[in-house]
Amino acid sequence: MLITVPLAGELKFYPLNETFRITFGAPTFFFFLLLLKRKTVLSGGLLTALSVVLFRIMLDYITLDHFQFAASAHTHYPTFFFYFTYALLFFIFKVSRMNYSAIVIGLIGLIIEIAADIVELTAQYIVLHTTIHIDSLSDMAVIAFAHSFIVLSFFNMMTIYESQSRERQIRKQNEHMLMLITSLYEETVHLKKTLHNTEVITKASYDLYRVLNQQEKDHSVLNQTLSKKALRIAGDIHEVKKDNQRIFAGLSKTISNESFQNYMKAEELIELIVRINKKYADSLHKQITFFSSVNGEHFSYHVYTILSIINNLVANAVEAIKDEGRIVLSVHRQAEHVEFHVQDNGPGVPLKYEKAIFEPGFTSKYDQFGNPSTGIGLSYVKDIVQELEGTIKATQEDSGMTFIIQIPLRNLIQKG
Repeated sequence: MLITVPLAGELKFYPLNETFRITFGAPTFFFFLLLLKRKTVLSGGLLTALSVVLFRIMLDYITLDHFQFAASAHTHYPTFFFYFTYALLFFIFKVSRMNYSAIVIGLIGLIIEIAADIVELTAQYIVLHTTIHIDSLSDMAVIAFAHSFIVLSFFNMMTIYESQSRERQIRKQNEHMLMLITSLYEETVHLKKTLHNTEVITKASYDLYRVLNQQEKDHSVLNQTLSKKALRIAGDIHEVKKDNQRIFAGLSKTISNESFQNYMKAEELIELIVRINKKYADSLHKQITFFSSVNGEHFSYHVYTILSIINNLVANAVEAIKDEGRIVLSVHRQAEHVEFHVQDNGPGVPLKYEKAIFEPGFTSKYDQFGNPSTGIGLSYVKDIVQELEGTIKATQEDSGMTFIIQIPLRNLIQKG
């Protein structure tokens, strides 16, 4: 501001007399004041007023053949009163983009500039004995009006750009958090399955203990030893189960306490999945075109359930496609069910493995070093779809795979 305003002040003309100039310094100063915090307005205005006067004296020193500091200062110091009055009134009116609407700020800026012009003209009249024409005040008002609303136009454009930039950043953070919560949700599903398995194993171990205790050779040292070991194993597994239950409760509480909405419109969910996987494809340096459609009337669906199922399938499709291809994602409403289609034109899987793709550990994907992936993605998808009383099937096309998931609406929409 201390550099820009003095420079802008040299773009000038003289509408009233040979000493009163109209410049671009005023709108530039107004723009910077809108950017400053209120506490720094007065100090910023004082320093800017001094810098403008000193800059004009320096120009006189450079350009005039017979420079006299006193005469130059005498000519230019009334300008100090313009900028300082401008800043002072700006501070008194508490002008801020947060306090007033754009139109009110523009009108206040108009009043402030006219008042600062009058103060400067008065100072010139006292110091330099210049003449003031009342008729010229209308010209000053028109110029001040133009200054204020031109500045507001630029300022509002900048504000809109900042808002859009902030919105993009917030959306990016929300997407990131949604995916983190979805990952946690997937882990709770795995943990829930583990809890069930540990319960089954605990019961089996306890049954073994009872059988060993009820055998005819009850007093056999071997039987007593085995029964004690079986009981200990049952107790240890029960402890593991309780630990898992505590972890499950903590994860569930974390997910439910997040401020994000648990349910989202089908269109928004599909857009989110496409947007996330476009970024994923770009990170893998793949040229993949996404097509999506939502057919029929839909409710708002549970975010983490849909993301954990559909995003898994779409991410698999992205990984399966070598360099370039397409992925088609569609949602259909069918009476009391919702049906999702995920289709790609990747290499697919050999026919002999088609029935094994949902088995835990099966994979046809390998990294650049030849290491296979975990092979739990599709088995997880199948487990969670079955838990939701739905069905999933995969069909081999001429090029690529198509997955069709059908889930009852009652298990995806908000109850009540």
